[in-house]
Amino acid sequence: MQILKNHNLKPYTSFGVDAYASQFVTVTTLSELKLALQLPAPQRLILGGGSNLLFCDDFDGLVIRICLTGITVNEAAEDAVYLHVAAGENWHEFVQWTLAQGYDGLENLALIPGVVGAAPVQNIGAYGVELKDVCDYVDVLDTDTLMVRRYTPAECRFGYRDSIFKGELKDSAVITAVGIKLHKPWIAKINYGPLASLGDKTSALAIFKQVCLTRQQKLPDPNKLGNAGSFFKNPIINKTQFNAIAALHPNIPHYPAGGDIKLAAGWLIDQCALKGYQQGGAQVHTEQALVIVNTGTATAGDIVALAKHIQTTVQARFGVELQHEVRFMGRDGETNLAEVCRG
Repeated sequence: MQILKNHNLKPYTSFGVDAYASQFVTVTTLSELKLALQLPAPQRLILGGGSNLLFCDDFDGLVIRICLTGITVNEAAEDAVYLHVAAGENWHEFVQWTLAQGYDGLENLALIPGVVGAAPVQNIGAYGVELKDVCDYVDVLDTDTLMVRRYTPAECRFGYRDSIFKGELKDSAVITAVGIKLHKPWIAKINYGPLASLGDKTSALAIFKQVCLTRQQKLPDPNKLGNAGSFFKNPIINKTQFNAIAALHPNIPHYPAGGDIKLAAGWLIDQCALKGYQQGGAQVHTEQALVIVNTGTATAGDIVALAKHIQTTVQARFGVELQHEVRFMGRDGETNLAEVCRG
């Protein structure tokens, strides 16, 4: 386990902007992770795939990159296949692997960037399926006691792009593995968007291919254009506010969210004619308004300035404040758009 000083984080984040960590270490075993957590540092940051993270400044602390790997399978039960997956496994490659083994159920979550350990943090979701729908447990290492505890789905407090790991446990726990439960018999989830055309007799592989095709058409490849996927969350508003907006925009896409209404953030941004809008090297993607891309020369400041412009423009037109889904990391730890702009 090598401790690197003043290490550039650009290769480890999908935005591909320069930012330096005072200390950096990669861990491949649980023992190495425990040792890394005992290294003296003013603060620590656990880094997975870096696909949902923007470093707004150099990081004054220790970055621990999680590269734990391994998958174990339990097929003994009649009602489900149980998988134990190490946190450092690439999520999309894991989904591909399950289908190759004949374990259906994750196909709707194909091509979501990042690693398995990050999936519960955001409660990743796509095309009508969320991580919470297939999660059996989450194994978590307590950073103080260095003991591993298993959390049930209820204890994870999953919400829309949210969990206990983004809140109460954000600075005191590290996800080391995730338990996945794939139900038998398999039932296709094709109620969302382009999947509906596949029909009731479709296969998991057909859904996987359609999801990949749709995502590739909508979202730029971060290896070619640096990005973190959907930059903003789809906002949830009350019915009174929705009715006021719908009176002026009757064709606004919307979805039920409990007693409230969920709007499509990408549609709101698109209606403000922001596709292709650019600040410095950062640009609103020309095909998908929900994505901010690094055209090759973007700094973190360019991305922040563009995100603020989008937020302000949408607020002025619709009265809806967009919240960023991407995590913002400052010199002294996690921050947010408002704090970065205020600073």
